[in-house]
Amino acid sequence: MEDKRQGGKLKKGDFLLLLGVLALCGAIWAAVHFLSPAGKKVVITDADKTRITLPLDEDMEQRFYSGDGWNVVQIKDGKVSVISADCPERVCVHHSAIDTVGETIICLPHQLVIEVE
Repeated sequence: MEDKRQGGKLKKGDFLLLLGVLALCGAIWAAVHFLSPAGKKVVITDADKTRITLPLDEDMEQRFYSGDGWNVVQIKDGKVSVISADCPERVCVHHSAIDTVGETIICLPHQLVIEVE
């Protein structure tokens, strides 16, 4: 029997299919990223299920005590971020600032959820 494999080379059709899939993924990402509405407020929920609503158009910084520790939340230029925390990994601090409806920052050790609405 004769082996008809191409030796791992891409054919022209394979390349066009791959290019089409990448273009579709890029278009979906751009639509979600650029067409999603900017949020007007941020809702912060702590370990005790206390909900605090703050406007995104007023710059502020506030420390929130939740669980066994604290997080400092900053609203600046219409975006919200966690700028410091006393949790071990500080994943919430390394998260980029958010401003689009539905985006969240979560600090699992402190059970703090920050969501743009």
